[in-house]
Amino acid sequence: MAALICGSLAFDNIMTFNGRFADQILPDQLHILNVSFLVPTLRRDFGGCAGNIAYSLRLLGGDAWPMAMVGSDGAGYVGHLRAQGIETAHVGQLQDTHTAQCMIMTDRDNNQITAFHPGAMMQAHGNVITPEMAEQVKVGIIAPDGRQAMIEHAAQFEAAGIPFVFDPGQGLPMFNGDELKAFVEQADWVAVNDYEARMLCERTGWSLDEISRQVRGLIVTLGAQGCEVWEGGSKTAVASVKPAAIVDPTGCGDAWRGALLFGLERGWDLVRCAELGNRMGALKIAHRGPQNYVLDFARP
Repeated sequence: MAALICGSLAFDNIMTFNGRFADQILPDQLHILNVSFLVPTLRRDFGGCAGNIAYSLRLLGGDAWPMAMVGSDGAGYVGHLRAQGIETAHVGQLQDTHTAQCMIMTDRDNNQITAFHPGAMMQAHGNVITPEMAEQVKVGIIAPDGRQAMIEHAAQFEAAGIPFVFDPGQGLPMFNGDELKAFVEQADWVAVNDYEARMLCERTGWSLDEISRQVRGLIVTLGAQGCEVWEGGSKTAVASVKPAAIVDPTGCGDAWRGALLFGLERGWDLVRCAELGNRMGALKIAHRGPQNYVLDFARP
């Protein structure tokens, strides 16, 4: 059985700033912010949440079906996915726009500033989840994508009877409290990082305890501090895994989510899924780019 991964496919332009953002930005001058960062390194990688999650899931041996939209420049990305053994039947292509582009700058403390051009992603609602897919898809995920696509795909997952993870990520600010409540009510699981968790609670007016009682499980990732698994109002802390090196955090959350889908598809409990997710995140952070790491748990 496959995991259907609704989200973006994007080209990541990754830059490294050797200093600290905090040393360059004056808090009392934010209203007239005008700052430039020298970035000695620049690299272009395959990225986007759907692609990164699919890569992680496929490395683990899962059957990954990304559902996404690319632009006129996306043929190479589709070929890359196929070379990894990832199904591309649900990747659409538009000829009048670019594939989504992400510009990511990371400082020496692994803080990031990101600019994102959505391009073809804004038409991702042209891809449709049909009830027939339930015969081959055991679990799905709503990852950051076009606003309309996220809304429609959540409803389509529910209509098809396919359990899914709501993972709003950087797309969370696009939705108001009522819309976020609707996502939670439709979803089976919710996955957010600690910042997104605070925003989700603020906009919905629900606590993490309350959210966890409405779904089968809520996961809050905490970076180097591991993660929290919430089930029925009860919280379990899951320890982090020490990486071999801290090189690039880009895509760590997506690597984690690929592990989550791998475990859910196999009927694992959430704590076991989270433990594998922490290991995958540790593997990823030791490599540059979101899809350049290999499965080697002997050297996290």
